[in-house]
Amino acid sequence: MNVTRTILLLAALTTSSPAGDWPQILGPNRTGVAEGEVIADRLPPSPKPLWKRDVGDGFAGVAVKGGTAYLFHRVDDQERVEAMSAKTGKVLWKGDSATEYASQISPDRGPRCVPVVTNDRVIVFGAQGLLRCLDRKTGKELWSNVTHKTFQAQEGYFGAGSTPVVEGGLVLVNVGAPKTHAGIVAFNLQSGKVAWKATDEQPSYSSPIVADVAGQRQAIFVTRYNCLGVAPKTGKVLWTLPFGSRGPTVNAATPVLLGDRMFLTSSYGVGAVFAKLTADSAEELWKDRNLMASQYTTPIEHEGALIGIDGRQDVGPVSLRCLDPVAKKILWDEQDFGYATLIKADDKLLAQKTDGTLVLINPDKSGYREVSQASLCDGTTRALPALSNGLYLLRNEGTLYCYDLSP
Repeated sequence: MNVTRTILLLAALTTSSPAGDWPQILGPNRTGVAEGEVIADRLPPSPKPLWKRDVGDGFAGVAVKGGTAYLFHRVDDQERVEAMSAKTGKVLWKGDSATEYASQISPDRGPRCVPVVTNDRVIVFGAQGLLRCLDRKTGKELWSNVTHKTFQAQEGYFGAGSTPVVEGGLVLVNVGAPKTHAGIVAFNLQSGKVAWKATDEQPSYSSPIVADVAGQRQAIFVTRYNCLGVAPKTGKVLWTLPFGSRGPTVNAATPVLLGDRMFLTSSYGVGAVFAKLTADSAEELWKDRNLMASQYTTPIEHEGALIGIDGRQDVGPVSLRCLDPVAKKILWDEQDFGYATLIKADDKLLAQKTDGTLVLINPDKSGYREVSQASLCDGTTRALPALSNGLYLLRNEGTLYCYDLSP
């Protein structure tokens, strides 16, 4: 390792900068982009993990901050949060909470939401709607709220599955409780007290983002049937855009912002919507069922284009596709690619297939450019992977793996 890379790595581990961290779903900015990462130019065909360990139920990916990885899974009748050394897998602390959750559809009984890690706290949202705030150093529970009981929310097809977002000292949650006007609820990060509740929206499995749009700070939520812009401090609804469909459908991909434009995608016959946002409005520019309909993968922006998955994991066929949303044009389409989740790092694209294969791609708007691929595990990898300081963490139904992808 050269001196420059050593200095950069130490800086990432010892400061609160997001560089090198993966503190929440889809990375530092919820864009699927690993900031400041340097990874290998090729993948070895049969890499060996730095470490691996057994895990319980759940589809929740790992979060990483300051060299510590945070795992949220179900062990027997406990939803467990564990802090581990990202380099070794050594457990630093555990925090359990009892659960009786049983899915209506999936045999999996575990949590779905990636932990959210701040400088001193860890937020987790369990399958039964139990929102917990733990001390990041010790794992001690600081506060909790059984949101489904508190606000009379339904569990949905797969339990609660929208990862909360922390903004301005508040924890914003897609609780989805229309009976009590608690579609979206904000909790004080320090005390757990309800700061505000708003909307009659039902829940989704899409995780919200927060961004500045036309000088207005906005929390953007995809719910069961709509996409909303909300003022994070007050809960005031700034705009509403219809998105979704009645029947057995799920909205799960996170919204993608391209400046003042927003891209939404869902499968189940919903398709994609491209809209222009202002401080208090959302104008639909186009809507199409066939351009990119992703079951739960969030597309990655590359030079104004979007690279994403079109199709469903449970039905198929599935392709990896590059779309120009402004021109409303498919630039290329790699058919029968297989379902995958995506991370962009070091001007490269990592596509983690659900069959355990990792594909390294050179993102290019002119065509599909595969560099190499490696088989990382057996089974099915539905949980979103994490990339932090060259360490790549992914899990299947029973095992968490850590690979070193640095040069």
